[in-house]
Amino acid sequence: MIRRLQSTVSIAAAVLAVCAISSAQDPGPTRPLGVPTDYVVTPFGYFHPSCARHVAEGETVLADGRIRHADGTEETVAPVCDYPRYSASGSLISWDSTRAGTEPLTNGWVENISATTTGRYGKISATWTTPPQPTGHNGQTLFFFPGFEDIDDTVSILQPVLQWGPSAAGGGNNWAAASWNCCPGGTTDYSSLISVSAGDSMLGVISPTCSSGSCSTWNVKTEDKTTGHTTTLSKTPNEGQKWNWAFGAVMEVYGVTKCSDYPNNKGLTFTVSLYNNSLALISSPPWTKAPASGITPSCGFGLSSTATKERVEYNP
Repeated sequence: MIRRLQSTVSIAAAVLAVCAISSAQDPGPTRPLGVPTDYVVTPFGYFHPSCARHVAEGETVLADGRIRHADGTEETVAPVCDYPRYSASGSLISWDSTRAGTEPLTNGWVENISATTTGRYGKISATWTTPPQPTGHNGQTLFFFPGFEDIDDTVSILQPVLQWGPSAAGGGNNWAAASWNCCPGGTTDYSSLISVSAGDSMLGVISPTCSSGSCSTWNVKTEDKTTGHTTTLSKTPNEGQKWNWAFGAVMEVYGVTKCSDYPNNKGLTFTVSLYNNSLALISSPPWTKAPASGITPSCGFGLSSTATKERVEYNP
């Protein structure tokens, strides 16, 4: 999900630099050894804070990575991430080797349901109900989302994300939501985090800014339909990707040490509408389940799938 780091700073030098940094941030009892304490959690692993960028409502990320502000002014220089990234398990990830779902699964992508096409997908829309909160509070972070990616040339991924726990966007022992794009210019972009409550009805939509799935910019909207609050990445670039890999349901976790760290129910169901390049609804997408394997702790994981309902399961 990360393109090649455009910097004269070597990975080895960057590692030495970040390891020398001290921080008052609490790494939490389950942060992997080797991950610097000032690194923040994202749906894509651990990032240096300078490589996680807030994109406010009304702002857009230009094709070269600069931000155009709501008042029309533009940044003069695009950000460049000069730090390496760590997987959920704490291993150093080179900027050329990342792909969603390939990280070790002790912490990271636990289970997902996806579909692929030889062409392009043009839009995905999903609704779900926010689960009860976990009974265990150990500083864990949980992410649930649908998403778009390019299976042939993985550079970027778009996601409307439901979150429990802390991340680069903020949060704590509560449910929250934001829209994400990882990773233009090596940074991960996120919209403003909104607070949501258990039982709230949620909507996540990834849609093009033109009339087909061939657009160079996309909108990623996450909405709490119960409260009417919305958080959107507007006109976010696709980094030249074609979205031929759709995720109907993903569960990704960080710092889970016991099954009570999961929500206090049996799973989360996404009701998904997937559209082709011409923005016509696909009646029966070729959903494929990628079940959990070798996860510790093992918490009754499972997946179920129909044409429109994709469910990730767990047993707290």
